[in-house]
Amino acid sequence: MHFEAALSYLLSLGHETLTIKLGLQNTEKLLAALGNPQKSFRSVQIAGTNGKGSTAVMLESICRAAKLPVGLFTSPHLISITERIRLNGAQISEAQFARLTERVKETAAGLVSQGELQTLPTFFEQVTAIALLAFQETNVDLAILETGLGGRLDSTTAAGARVVGITSIAMDHQEYLGNTLAGIAGEKAAIIQRGVTAIIAPQAKEARDVIVHRCREVSVNPRWVGDAESERESSTSNPGPAHYRPRFWKALPDGCICAAFEAPRARYENVCLGLRGRHQLTNAATAIALAEALRERRFAIPDEAIVSGLENARHAGRLELWDKVAPPILFDGAHNPAAAQVLRDYLDEFVHQPITMIFGAMRDKALKEMAAILFSAADKIVLTPLESPRAAALDELEAAAPANLDQSRIHHAKSISDAWRIAKQITDAHSLVVVTGSLYLVGTAQEILTPLSSKLTV
Repeated sequence: MHFEAALSYLLSLGHETLTIKLGLQNTEKLLAALGNPQKSFRSVQIAGTNGKGSTAVMLESICRAAKLPVGLFTSPHLISITERIRLNGAQISEAQFARLTERVKETAAGLVSQGELQTLPTFFEQVTAIALLAFQETNVDLAILETGLGGRLDSTTAAGARVVGITSIAMDHQEYLGNTLAGIAGEKAAIIQRGVTAIIAPQAKEARDVIVHRCREVSVNPRWVGDAESERESSTSNPGPAHYRPRFWKALPDGCICAAFEAPRARYENVCLGLRGRHQLTNAATAIALAEALRERRFAIPDEAIVSGLENARHAGRLELWDKVAPPILFDGAHNPAAAQVLRDYLDEFVHQPITMIFGAMRDKALKEMAAILFSAADKIVLTPLESPRAAALDELEAAAPANLDQSRIHHAKSISDAWRIAKQITDAHSLVVVTGSLYLVGTAQEILTPLSSKLTV
């Protein structure tokens, strides 16, 4: 099977969100038929609404700095599906991905023909199996698994991670996870099983209470990450003393942050994070806590590897700045109100030039809330539809704009390519183009712009 055929097969299973079936039974049967590759290595699972991807790439970078054989499974991808599976820091090759896809495809079809499964496993279930096979084949010691959706019934949970992390929980994917923060938190907190080490980032009280209850239910003593604001208790803090907390930070002009981090057994001084934004302080503290939990489980991770890993971590499409072009471009897949607020905070603090914002999103998102947070930061706004069955149409994007917003600032594009053309026309070289609203938009925009990058300057 060639890579194109493998990709075509996976896409034929349906969009990973539209066809999602929460539940572990299909994944467990598929993995068992594949020889249970997840039993060949140990795993860390990271759930949450925002920050889980950044935390995962930070932890992977720490492990690579410590020379540990490590695999990373994240979602979604920006340009190529191979981005989802990283083996010792490198994307899985198209050839290996295709070969493992063929194996998973044949195994899944066999389970259906034998009556073991009623239907083929979903896109995400099969990609999870491909990732776990790749980790086994590469002989990793550790797999870092970013939960796709929820936690309790997400296919990554079948790996049985013994170290788990929960990043910030916010409202998102309500159609699958529930209409309350407590309901969403319950789905994510279910990855905390008896005997695991659980690292918990700062949470709103409603989510925090659910997590505390879950920990008591399974006799787990959680380790709390403190927020980056102060010692005082707030609506987004955790009960009792924080075990891990950022301290004494300073912001650099490019939006990166240098900080010290306190942990029970160490203090990490003058760490200049590789990822932009103050919110990364909490994600970095969470990654430190996960690394120290792994160290307790006999993974050799020295302090200097933690510092180096945090400083060298990169996460495409999350406050990613292309500053060698004119106009410069900031990509950020802010896909819900909480993520939009993080982007807005960054823009307010670090961006001082005029902004042209290219915005497109999925119709099942809180479009009005996102627009209310983001649009007033921009001098010019280009609305664009996306090529996805879930995408918001132009009229839906326009209806989401605040009523008091000057309509002359809004421009309409027919496509993402057209959006860039318009943005280029209305933006001078000293302004900033911000591409946001959806990781799908970010990925497609980067795919369009990368071949043209040598021609972008004016």
